[in-house]
Amino acid sequence: MSQWNQVQQLEIKFLEQVDQFYDDNFPMEIRHLLAQWIENQDWEAASNNETMATILLQNLLIQLDDQLGRVSKEKNLLLIHNLKRIRKVLQGKFHGNPMHVAVVISNCLREERRILAAANMPVQGPLEKSLQSSSVSERQRNVEHKVAAIKNSVQITEQDTKYLEDLQDEFDYRYKTIQMMDQGDKNNALMSQEVLTLQEMLNSLDFKRKEALGKLTQIVGESDLLMSSLLAEELQDWKRRQQVACIGGPLHSGLDQLQNCFTLLAESLFQLKRQLEKLEEQSSKVTYEGDPIPLQRPHLLERVTFLICSIFKNSFVVERQPCMPTHPQRPMVLKTLIQFTAKLRLLIKLPELNYQVKVKASIDNNRRFVLCGTHVKAMSIEESSNGSLSVEFRHLGCHMVTEELHSITFEAQICLYGLTIDLETSSLPVVMISNVSQLPNAWASIIWYNVSTNDSQNLVFFNNPPPATLSQLLEVMSWQFSSYVGRGLNSDQLNMLAEKLTVQSSYSDGHLTWSKFCKEHLPGKSFTFWTWLEAILDLIKKHILPLWIDGGGITFTWVDHAESGEVRFHSVEPYNKGRLSALPFADILRDYKVIMAENIPENPLKYLYPDIPKDKAFGKHYSSQPCEVSRPTEKGDKGYVPSVFIPISTIRSDSTEPQSPSDLLPMSPSVYAVLRENLSPTTIETAVGSLSSPGPPPWSRAFPVRSQGHEKTDSLA
Repeated sequence: MSQWNQVQQLEIKFLEQVDQFYDDNFPMEIRHLLAQWIENQDWEAASNNETMATILLQNLLIQLDDQLGRVSKEKNLLLIHNLKRIRKVLQGKFHGNPMHVAVVISNCLREERRILAAANMPVQGPLEKSLQSSSVSERQRNVEHKVAAIKNSVQITEQDTKYLEDLQDEFDYRYKTIQMMDQGDKNNALMSQEVLTLQEMLNSLDFKRKEALGKLTQIVGESDLLMSSLLAEELQDWKRRQQVACIGGPLHSGLDQLQNCFTLLAESLFQLKRQLEKLEEQSSKVTYEGDPIPLQRPHLLERVTFLICSIFKNSFVVERQPCMPTHPQRPMVLKTLIQFTAKLRLLIKLPELNYQVKVKASIDNNRRFVLCGTHVKAMSIEESSNGSLSVEFRHLGCHMVTEELHSITFEAQICLYGLTIDLETSSLPVVMISNVSQLPNAWASIIWYNVSTNDSQNLVFFNNPPPATLSQLLEVMSWQFSSYVGRGLNSDQLNMLAEKLTVQSSYSDGHLTWSKFCKEHLPGKSFTFWTWLEAILDLIKKHILPLWIDGGGITFTWVDHAESGEVRFHSVEPYNKGRLSALPFADILRDYKVIMAENIPENPLKYLYPDIPKDKAFGKHYSSQPCEVSRPTEKGDKGYVPSVFIPISTIRSDSTEPQSPSDLLPMSPSVYAVLRENLSPTTIETAVGSLSSPGPPPWSRAFPVRSQGHEKTDSLA
């Protein structure tokens, strides 16, 4: 089943997450129509190879043309229109930067795998549970309800202000009419009645002004409380979810809902500001002793202006943290002279701000650090597919590297309705490296920071890094597997990692120090825990990714039964990166042979535990036909005899009698002939001779047909 078919069968809550990352950069229509073709291309490799990316972009457009031809025959007018529009957008947006489309599609496919992995891993860790509590959802609904209530109240006061204006106009007309009358007319009874009417109108006007100002004061107070408590908490929760998502956690959403709340509240505050300005105009036309407008309006206007500035400052956020397109799973790790991207967003959508807000990027507000590339850009509504006001920096870079944490600072200024508002926001702390070999440890720093603190700007964090809760850290380790290689870790694998870190089988209440995680070597090893885990991730990614996603492992064990009824387990030495570079792991499982005492090579691997036939479990991953032993031609033709790689293990005889290497030859003559083509006689004799030396039984050693390296990794399965 294709990955896209699996995605479409997810529950609605996961489908909503999928919907979050499909936009005009890569429309979902294309993902659906070209699902199989898209999944068969190596977009990740193309994201680092401009020539390959150019070819893939051209092929993508060709595929679109083919689809256009098909739907044209079906006379599907709507689909024809959409495909033409999409093709035009893709060609215009990516023609000069084909690697960007490869990055976008690679990211989408990776996020799909992560969501699929999350859907198949029902156990939630403490971090994920804390981000999905019912109280958070309840507060979201409460915020939306209160914002809607404020908007409704402002609409009512708008009507009150209009009524006040009409009442004042009538009073003003009658008052001026009396002023224009002759002195004799002013002394009659009708005139006296008109004066009484004017007095009643003035009393009513005074009452309505006080009532309107009272309502405005209440709305301002409610807006202030909403911004300083519920809305601020919602924004802080979103930023925390973004922190967690950056280190592989669940996709963070909710920014569109926040934008809706921020926009409605900002519109309400601007409406309040206009109402207060109208009241000032009314007071300048008609005022009297005890007029409440000049007494209360200045303070109210000051509060409203402050709230407008405050809501704009809080609405300026980093929507996408700094990230090198070449390493999308490692955001906030930046390499000198390598471009990185970042996206800013204003959570207040006002059309009059389109292209009026220019954003400038800098590092730590420090002139010693020089950003190269385009670091001043204007925000626009066209920059995003959902119509938000945003700007994406695609060509930023940095020259200088120091060992401290840094943050990218973004500054902007808004001039609107007579107000000038300075905006500033910063990225999460980033680590800058000068060589890609530093990336694993830099990424470990990013993980530790974002697990251990909610503070988004503690740049001296590693002066004294706090310990992390082991249960949370293990959850994040599972996320690394989920985001990087498409499948998280189960409880048995997490327990194994806990033992590796703490030499304990229980990890629920433990803590771990930064040094234990990334600085100190594992007991008896020459490498740290994180170095070991990073090597496993790299091995899975490059050599056994399809098997891992399907639930396969790095090494394998088989079971046989002795004549006495004894059950024996044989665990094969793990295959390292060198061996897996020479032969795909699925082919190893298919062609694996073991040499028993009778010197007859046979494959003991019959079923994937507990009862799935081997070929059924792994058949779709086989990359070639089964290897056949090559023999010299009978006619002695010139040329090379074809060579093959054969995965072979040997099991020592239980006999304790001394045996010579020639007596222990653990292979048939035809197999021996193949090995002679790849190995020297000395190497073969040494390997065979080692079978008679003392050692732990029945650990099966994988026979290295061609040596590719000396790495060795522990197994996770």
